[in-house]
This record gives sequence, C-alpha cells and structure tokens, in this order.
Amino acid sequence: MIIQNFEELAITEKKKDCLEILESGLQAADPQNILPNYVTPNEIRLNGKIIDISKYSNIYTVAFGKAGDSMTRAINSIISIKSGIIVIPKGSKAKIKSKKFQIFNSKHPKPDKTSVKAAKEVMKFVENKKNKELIIFLVSGGGSSLLAMPDEITLSDKVHVTDLLLKSGATIQEFNCIRKHLSKIKGGKLVQNMKCDGVSLIMSDVEDDDLSSIASGTTFMDNTTYQDAMDIIEKYRLKRKIPIEVLQVLGNGLHDQKPETPKESKMDNFVIANNSNCLESMEKIAKTKGYKVTRIQNYGDIKEVVKKILDNISEEQKTCLIFGGEPTVKVLGKGEGGRNQELVLRILKNTQKLKKITIASMGTDGIDGNSNFAGAIIDNVKVDLNIMKEFLKNSDSARFFQKQKGNIKTGHTHMNLMDIGVILK
Repeated sequence: MIIQNFEELAITEKKKDCLEILESGLQAADPQNILPNYVTPNEIRLNGKIIDISKYSNIYTVAFGKAGDSMTRAINSIISIKSGIIVIPKGSKAKIKSKKFQIFNSKHPKPDKTSVKAAKEVMKFVENKKNKELIIFLVSGGGSSLLAMPDEITLSDKVHVTDLLLKSGATIQEFNCIRKHLSKIKGGKLVQNMKCDGVSLIMSDVEDDDLSSIASGTTFMDNTTYQDAMDIIEKYRLKRKIPIEVLQVLGNGLHDQKPETPKESKMDNFVIANNSNCLESMEKIAKTKGYKVTRIQNYGDIKEVVKKILDNISEEQKTCLIFGGEPTVKVLGKGEGGRNQELVLRILKNTQKLKKITIASMGTDGIDGNSNFAGAIIDNVKVDLNIMKEFLKNSDSARFFQKQKGNIKTGHTHMNLMDIGVILK
C-alpha cells in the first residue's frame, strides 16, 4: 500500500472506494510496472524502434528526477548495468543499494550546492564514455532542480529566480524556458559533446509530454529562445525583482553575444509513461466497483480547473469523476499546502449545496507543495464559508485538512506522473 494512512482515512465505504481508486493510479506510476514493457535483457523496444543492446561493450545509466532511483532499480533488474549516477530529492531514501551507482540527494524545488555537484559529476560521466558504449538516461520530473549548472550567474541568483517563478503562477513550460537559458546543462546541453550512444527513457510530468519541458529537456533540445524567456519575465512583471546579473545573461543571449540552446536533438528520447497511465488504471478499478466513469485532464489556472471539474460532476448517482493533470497556483500567503490540497478545498467551498460527494486529489510524487502530505480527501461536509476563504487567502490548505483529518500521507513515492483526483457521488 503506497497510501500510508489508508486505514485511518477509509472510515466510510465511499472514502475507501476513493482511496482504492487513487492507490491503483499510484501503482500504475511505479517504474517496476512500466519498464518491463519496453526493456528486455537484449533490447529496448520503443515506438517501433529496436535498440540492440547486446552489441555494446558497456551499458551505463544516468538517472535524475523524483523517480531516478526506482527507474534505475527497475532497469538494473532486467539488464546488466556497469555503473551509473542517480540524482533524487533530499529526504527521499534511495530504493536501490549497490556500489555500482553514485547517489546524490539534491534539493527540490529550489536547487542547492548538491544540485551543482551532481550536475558536474553527470557532465563528466557523460563526456568520458566512449564509442561502442551506451548510456541509458532515465529521466523524470523534478530533474530541473536536482541538476543545476548556472551559466554566468551564482547559485543564489538561480535560487532567487526559481523562488519568484514558483510564486508567480507561471506554467512549468514557462518556468523551464527561463531555467534552460540560465544553465550550462539544460535544453540538450548535457549530451552535446557526448561520444558514446545514448537513449533517454522518460516519465512525463508535463502537459502533452513536451520533451523540451520534462526536467528542462536536459537530454533533448530546446525550442524556446532568449526572447521567450524575457517575454515570460515581462508577463509576470518580474523584471524589477530579478537580479541584474540574470537580466544581463538573458540580454546577452538576446543580442547574439551568447549561443542559443541546441535546436536539434542528439539522440532518441522516448516517453514511456505519463498521467494517462494512472487515469486508465483508476478508471478500470472504478468500473469494477460499479461506478459510471467520466475522465478528464486539467491544466492552467486552478480557478479555471475548479470550474471544469464542477461542470463535469454528474447529476446521476453512483458516478465517478476521475481527473488528472496539474493546475497552476499563485501562492498568496505564508501557509502550508500545495495545489492538490488547495484544489480539494476550493471544490469543497463550491459544493456546499450539492448532495453528498467525496472529493480527493493528490500528487503522484507524494509531496504537495511545501507540506509533508500528498493531497487531501473529504466529503462535502458543511463548513463556514469565511473559514475556508481565510485558509485559501493564506495558502494554508494543509492546515485546514489537518483539522479535518483529511490529509493523505505517502511520503516520497519515488515516481512522478503529475496529479490524480477522484470525485464520487
């Protein structure tokens, strides 16, 4: 069971159903249930392409992202890996114990000194491999922060920009556009000088599986420009808050005094799992429980996402709305919580007059915002409107659900396929 407080939360039949549906979504995101579909001891089969791995003298792995260790463990149980590097978030204990793998725990969502150290080691590792050798890159969301190699700016400048973007409500694509143009490793720069062969197996945590956005396209390429990065800064009115050194780097790029990010990919990059894997599994379980299922994906501003979810709640009984994706939230206060807890609270606020429903949403990575929880579950019980408004105003949804005993706890799940949610009626 990935949901650690399942028994504690499953106090009604509906909540139990809801949690079992969420659990099936989490199980579907586990690399051990995904990688064997593509990798055998002799070959990797992806989208009709077959890579014969028996022809290589040595096979290595470089894994970065929230699922880095679990992806390495899954592939290492299928093929013989000579050695590798794993970069995962601080606070998450590696799921693989082997002297073959060098493990770094760096900070997320803001980079730290370990992120820089890990990036340098990864760059060195990649550039030292020879012809007739193969590196399998295992990429998952979170990689942008875990590997950091600031370009002509300090780490604290990079952290400051990350902080501003996190609070601005910028989308992950916008966020990563700026990160790529302030980095020596992102946007395909990591593999630019690679002499050996490489292939990238990716677990997607972004809309439309945009390869240039997942972990900032470290092994792919970049279709954005310095101009795009400056436009995003203008859009969110961040120019006056951003360090002058950062604006200088972007300005130099804008005036062709710095090369653009790579516009062609050096190797094959394949998405092997995404949010739909979770939702499909959840739909199957809900149907076996006798629910009539509707399935949607949500992106964009959280208020718009709430509207879309409310529009899709059925009038009929014994229905299940399954939703996934990732809304964007503008942080307003100094409270504790993340986008899933806030989403559940906003839906609760808007369904006070509806007949009884059960609402839940959680991040598949197990960490929602700055809280220690994955998300929240609640029935649409009557709560004073002003109380809910106050918690929302202070971005304090985790504490609201602490009082309601509705926070879902998983700890680091070692996977990351965006958010999953359920409404049962």
